[in-house]
Parts: sequence; C-alpha cells; structure tokens
Amino acid sequence: MANLVKIRKLKVEPSSLREFDGLVRSALERATDAQNPTLTLASRFTLAYDASHALALAALRAHGYRSEDRYLVFQCLPHTLGWTADQWRILDYCHKKRNLAEYEGHLDVDDALVVELISVVNLLQQQVPALRARIAG
Repeated sequence: MANLVKIRKLKVEPSSLREFDGLVRSALERATDAQNPTLTLASRFTLAYDASHALALAALRAHGYRSEDRYLVFQCLPHTLGWTADQWRILDYCHKKRNLAEYEGHLDVDDALVVELISVVNLLQQQVPALRARIAG
C-alpha cells in the first residue's frame, strides 16, 4: 500500500473508532435489507454493494488509510484482510455493474450475482469487526 500512498491514490490518515463503528453499523443494516426477498433485485444488489463497500472501507480505515477512489477499497483487500484475487474480484465486477447503473442508467444483474455478492458481504461481516482492535488497541 506504500506504493499507492507514493502515487497519491491512498492517503495516510489516523483511524477513528467512531467512523469505523459507523461504517460497520451501516453495512450491517444494508446487508440485512439486501437479503429481503420482497425488494427488487436492483435494490438488493445496491444494498449489498453498498454494504460491501462500507465494510471494505472500514478495513482500509482500520489500517490508517483513506482513498478517494471507490474501487481501491476492494483492491486493497489483499492487504487489509489477506484476501486472494479470486475473493475480491467479484467486488470489482459488481463495482463495474454499479457504475453502469449509476452513470449510464443500465443495471444488468441476476439472482445468482446478488446471492454471490451477499455471500461475499457475509464474509466481510465475519472478518472486518475484528479489525476494531487495531484502532482501539
């Protein structure tokens, strides 16, 4: 991550328990809502994507970094949580889908993608809260 700091893609910034806790709390609420089958698929995707981003950002912030680029929080998961490329690439794929929806008004997702995204969010929910000790300790 030092290289990303050097090229100004990441900023070194002290972590905050309040911010970390807020990101995790927000993610947990969105993750819960994303599993509601009465919501549209688009809503469930957006909620799950936002939950994944909040949790990945919380992991980055726990390590004392901040990024202005949304996708970098996913690309840093190998450093913040020890994830493999296979684990975070689904988030990169979903980020591209989210951008198409956000900037071009076209969201093309199916049940299988939303289920896979929710399973990744569940993994993040298991791992990220343990990083709180990095800030509190």
